[in-house]
Amino acid sequence: MDSAVAAIAAWMPRQRWCGGKTHAPRLRRIGAFELPTADPDARVHVRTLLLMDDASTPPILYQLPVVERPERLPSPAASDHLIARLPGGGFLYDGPYDRAYTDALLALIVGEGQAIAEGADAAGRYSGGAGAPRAPAAPGDTAGPPLSAPATVVGGEQSNTSIVYRPADSAPVICKVYRQLHHGENPDVTLQTALAASGSRHVPASVGHVVGEWDDVGQADGRAHGHLAFAQEFLPGVADAWRVALAAAAADTPFTEEARELGAAVAALHLSLGELFPCEEPSPELIGMTTGAWARRLAIAVAEVPELAPRRTEIEAIYERARAGAWPQLQRIHGDLHLGQVILAPERGWVILDFEGEPMRPMDDRTRPDLPVRDVAGMLRSFDYVAGSTAIAFPERASAAARWADASRRAFLDGYVAASGLDLSAYRDLLAAFELDKAVYEAIYETRNRPTWAAIPLSAISSLLQSEPLPASEPRTVEPA
Repeated sequence: MDSAVAAIAAWMPRQRWCGGKTHAPRLRRIGAFELPTADPDARVHVRTLLLMDDASTPPILYQLPVVERPERLPSPAASDHLIARLPGGGFLYDGPYDRAYTDALLALIVGEGQAIAEGADAAGRYSGGAGAPRAPAAPGDTAGPPLSAPATVVGGEQSNTSIVYRPADSAPVICKVYRQLHHGENPDVTLQTALAASGSRHVPASVGHVVGEWDDVGQADGRAHGHLAFAQEFLPGVADAWRVALAAAAADTPFTEEARELGAAVAALHLSLGELFPCEEPSPELIGMTTGAWARRLAIAVAEVPELAPRRTEIEAIYERARAGAWPQLQRIHGDLHLGQVILAPERGWVILDFEGEPMRPMDDRTRPDLPVRDVAGMLRSFDYVAGSTAIAFPERASAAARWADASRRAFLDGYVAASGLDLSAYRDLLAAFELDKAVYEAIYETRNRPTWAAIPLSAISSLLQSEPLPASEPRTVEPA
């Protein structure tokens, strides 16, 4: 298998989940494990390779599921997912597109199986949600026969690969395979599993996950531990909130009722997370870390976005007001909340997805208590992006789109405050600083990647700088709606 690493290095940069498209990967095998298959002749091998790309800064650890077959698959579509013809004979395929891997992965989870270790290890954990079938087990048989279901890969993802299973006798399941691995618990698994177990209707039911371990000289015991995959309820035929909102803005259709309900859903999520996980008071160290991150991002932005240099002092003044103002209790949050992370399910309402947090933040940061206003700011920026993208597509509707966004933002905040019992006016400066920081990040991103879109965050920065500071006040509690 190691002889294929060079071929994999040539193939990887063409994959959407590869984080090093600008350089040739320099791969080093950390370990591997093999999953049992239903192949009676044991000629098909399903393995997962853990490969470190030392050419990235910092190095990135990739999870690469592969299927080794003695003969080439006859389907023309399979050729699109052929990684290499092996020097010793045989063919190596990208696992998520091969039925042998998808069956083996689902059986590992619902059967709570154990992989065959080759320097790394993996084990399935079953939660039982969404009506997913479990592989039947005879007395004394801890695994049972492999579970098999037709599966397809979801297109369009950037950093992970999601596989949708459609068993004949149960509800569909979607399993996210994490392509980049980190030591520590992934909040995508821990937060959503806890929320689903608590009975929250605002997250999909959890089916199960895969935990793994591998060599890591940076850990005290020489081994890293983390989540490799997460299976959950799949809700077919639904649109994410970004598409729903974009269609409404383009048609100048009011979105206030939907936005108010979305605010209530986010508030319910925060209330549940505050009960399920430990909270902490904001310390001077935490405040310093947060404001320091704002300052570093602003310095980068001023250097790369010329329009921001004249506004630097004004931006820093908002940051200083926020630093000196009221800070709420810290708790676990979503961490990367925007309209694309929410779907509207018929007869169920808003359902919130993808609790991984910001992909660029270290896993340690993503698993710490944070400020709920970070999530609120992320959603407010998302409404603004709907208006901005509408104005780019339909310039004659720019004013109407801006009014649409303002009404939607107000309705979202109204719904959040009513359901949470939190008076956000006490944290207006803090909320403005988080929204401003996100807009500064967006200005950097758009200037680098989509210069014609840079006007969206730059306009938002101007609007935020024109807002008046509130007098200091104590937060008040209101009864949730």
